[in-house]
Amino acid sequence: MISSVLIFNQKGEVLISRIYRQDIRRTVGDLFRIQVLSNPDVRSPVITLGSITFFHLRHENLHLVAVSKQNINAALVFEFLYKVISLGRNYFGKFNESAVKDNFVMVYELFDEILDFGYPQTSEADTLKMYITTEGVKTERAIANIPSPMLSYFQEKGQSITMQATGAISWRRTDIKYRKNEAFVDVIEDINLLMSTTGVVLRTDVSGSIMMKAYLSGTPECKFGLNDRLLFDTDTSNPKKGGNAAAGSVTLEDCQFHQCVKLGKFDADRVISFIPSDGEFELMKYRATDNVTLPFKVHPIVEELGKSKVEYQIAIRANFPAKLSANNVVVTIPTPLNTANINIRTSQGKAKYEPSGNHMVWKITKFTGQSEYVLSAEADLTQMTNRKAWSRPPISMNFSLLMWTSSGLLVRYLKVFEKSNYNSVKWVRYMTRAGSYEIRF
Repeated sequence: MISSVLIFNQKGEVLISRIYRQDIRRTVGDLFRIQVLSNPDVRSPVITLGSITFFHLRHENLHLVAVSKQNINAALVFEFLYKVISLGRNYFGKFNESAVKDNFVMVYELFDEILDFGYPQTSEADTLKMYITTEGVKTERAIANIPSPMLSYFQEKGQSITMQATGAISWRRTDIKYRKNEAFVDVIEDINLLMSTTGVVLRTDVSGSIMMKAYLSGTPECKFGLNDRLLFDTDTSNPKKGGNAAAGSVTLEDCQFHQCVKLGKFDADRVISFIPSDGEFELMKYRATDNVTLPFKVHPIVEELGKSKVEYQIAIRANFPAKLSANNVVVTIPTPLNTANINIRTSQGKAKYEPSGNHMVWKITKFTGQSEYVLSAEADLTQMTNRKAWSRPPISMNFSLLMWTSSGLLVRYLKVFEKSNYNSVKWVRYMTRAGSYEIRF
């Protein structure tokens, strides 16, 4: 498996170097710095130099590198590297050069726990925090002075940690207790759109995730139910892909589940059954390309009147129900580079011209469903000696819409089963956000 893990900063300096196997030399970092970091033409995340393969990715001002001399699973290596980033954020709040330098001892401790002779081991933050903490380590003399009852407590605690780290449910302790048992589910979707100048949808898809906050006592088993007409498209050759799925159905692609989900039951019965991790975690990720409903329809009319003026008429209509409303809607409308002045009128919200970005920004605090708002503007242009054709960048939108999903995904039920039979409170919230929402004109 992995022979070594290295972390470089932007200058190519080695911040962390951990070698797990003796099949590589300690100078392997110099080879990567000279051949990869110093070479701007190298763009592949997997580089083989001689018999050594480097798997690398960039995060903020860090380069994370895994080194191996074997034919290993590349996807597993990158999943491990992204898990390292997630652990760093969980421990330090952020994972960048300053965080690594300030906590390099703990970073080495984490690498020693999550990798054993190059094989990934326990990587759950909740489990690791039970025995890798920021507290000082007691010396043998201090341990010798601990009273017997307290010493037995620490021994029992250590045994429970070992059982959790090596057991079947490493992501959850068994002694969790809450006064009020609650489960919060957030279905969050980012919709991406690219529309042509004639109003034809060139590309649209939804990237979604189901986030869960579980504050439940004991070791409960949860069952999660989604839409009745729900299809999981895992076959890329399926002829139904590309917008030909049955109307009213929801087709999800590229589904990824948290390790707590029992995949056997899901494959057999399409029931998401799991023992949740304590606190907040991502239960599921998915994509959707069929039967995607657009929250906003944009009708742009832009006319160039000779070489001195451009007229805008931008109409935006909300396609979601009238009882809902989108918050913090921001529409960015490009303008020519030689714009001198703009006169703007809006039926709702406020708009202004920003010369530094060569665009107008139209802000609507609350956009009610089934309503239509219009922006009208006239841009005065200055005369240029060498006038270049205006490239017309697309109009872009940013928004946040609660209690609505573009894919049509709905949570039908969430059931909690626990041996003590306690009552639990469940909450479900939906949110649709703009990913890359662009309209050409």
